[in-house]
Amino acid sequence: MEPVASPLAARPSALLRSRPIPALPRRRLISATPLRPPPQPSTASPPSIRYRRRRRPKPSLFPARSSSSQSDSPNPASSPLPLPPPREGAKPIPLAISLAVGLAIWFLVPTPAEVTPQAWQLLAIFLSTITGLILGPLPIAAWAFLGLTASVATKTLTFSAAFDAFENEVIWLIVISFFFARGFVKTGLGDRIATYFVKWLGKSTLGLSYGLTISEAFIAPAMPSTTARAGGVFLPIIQSLSLSAGSEPGDRSAGRLGSYLVMSQFQSSSNSSALFLTAAAQNLLCLKLAEELGINIASPWLSWFEAASLPAIASLLVTPYILYKIFPPEIKDTPDAPAIATKRLEEMGPATRNEWVMICTMVFAVSLWVFGDALGVSSVVAAMLGLSILLLFGVLNWDDCLSEKSAWDTFAWFAVLVGMAEQLTNLGIVTWMSNCVAESLQHFSLSWPAAFCILQASYFFIHYLFASQTAHVGALYSAFLAMHMAAGVPHVLATLALAYNTNLFGALTHYSSGQAAVYFGVGYLDLPDMFRLGFITALINALIWASVEDFQMDYRCNYKLTNSWDAANVSIQD
Repeated sequence: MEPVASPLAARPSALLRSRPIPALPRRRLISATPLRPPPQPSTASPPSIRYRRRRRPKPSLFPARSSSSQSDSPNPASSPLPLPPPREGAKPIPLAISLAVGLAIWFLVPTPAEVTPQAWQLLAIFLSTITGLILGPLPIAAWAFLGLTASVATKTLTFSAAFDAFENEVIWLIVISFFFARGFVKTGLGDRIATYFVKWLGKSTLGLSYGLTISEAFIAPAMPSTTARAGGVFLPIIQSLSLSAGSEPGDRSAGRLGSYLVMSQFQSSSNSSALFLTAAAQNLLCLKLAEELGINIASPWLSWFEAASLPAIASLLVTPYILYKIFPPEIKDTPDAPAIATKRLEEMGPATRNEWVMICTMVFAVSLWVFGDALGVSSVVAAMLGLSILLLFGVLNWDDCLSEKSAWDTFAWFAVLVGMAEQLTNLGIVTWMSNCVAESLQHFSLSWPAAFCILQASYFFIHYLFASQTAHVGALYSAFLAMHMAAGVPHVLATLALAYNTNLFGALTHYSSGQAAVYFGVGYLDLPDMFRLGFITALINALIWASVEDFQMDYRCNYKLTNSWDAANVSIQD
């Protein structure tokens, strides 16, 4: 009997179709390859065909996007989980602590005999507000508004008394100062000035640091925001120079150039802010709070500069060099920096019309700030005239002013604190606290220089608990100034020393000020370096300022010169 030919043997492709290979996306299929030539159609048994096993791709942590035909249908297994919505409203624990402080003082602590119930209630609301500023159950302005509402709702203050500080001249001067800073950034004038100093002094890393430091001190009196100078002018220049030298943030190469330049500029900026009254918003706030305690300084701009010039300039000269020794950069010479600055200036082109208007306006405003008392023009009127010029010439428009949120935020919350502090003074709380401190100091038999050193050090290092210089001023400046007065410290000396320290402690940590967050956020500095160098530089600055101020006081006392202390009708005690 003859064998019957199999149909599969006559059509070997039918076997292939009977075992299909599934197609895999974006991978080349490996066709079935027989190990020997296929036989001719015959009566023999069908050839055995072997296939190469394809390696299954490993699953990816980040799977590729599916095709458009598949993307329309959701795949719950591969789609990422939705992010939880941000928490809205107050933080429960900080809210509970802040309220507990106020309620405990109001209801649990007995009211002293020397204090009226109204004053004690206001003190409870004020301390609850200050606790909230530190712990942050809500944004600062929102929490301050709640404190203002509580003072009116409980009839502790009348509506007019609660809102009296909103028409304060100093607070409006601070708001307008923010607008000036925006003008510097918008026109590019601050960038141009800093770039010229880099061109002139930038042949070495140390010279580059001095060029940036001097340029900030040069524009500080007309740009009253340290944070705006940091983020809008100097940090972009430092980033550009560092990247051109191969110094990358968040990398081992950060130490080549960027880390040193950022740290040096950060630590020097506090001295630039302390050099001029109008170099930082908190300077004006300090003098306003001092006025509430009866300390009025004649010719405040000149008096401030006279007392701050020597120690601030000395610190500006010493700080970059000390950091160059204890935090040295890997690159010592920067021969390309002047060329980069020159190229940048060429790209900027000649000074624009708006830059010239900005220059003339700032010269006009600073001149009125310096000589305003002799001309009968107050500081806030000079600032209003300067802003009016910028608006008339189109350097700034009203949308620029409205979008400056930090200005209006500061206006809202600080007006509340100033108003409460003023009412506490009127109701006798500050006098009562001063008498208590004076009795305690007399018990320890401390002389006023010893009390001065202890109180200044306490005010300085307690800033580790604060994340804002202006919040620190609003919370503690008046109280510490009252303690100085009770200890017999010369009033204007205490006023200015606390104000200068308010600038210097802005470089303690990565959260101590707005400019600290800007410089740390760029990625060139490590957290241990921020704390270590912040503490070391703070001690060096304190030593410089204390030594120079002591020399100035001895010089004035020995030669009996008329000075800012005498102008304020405050005698310097031996």
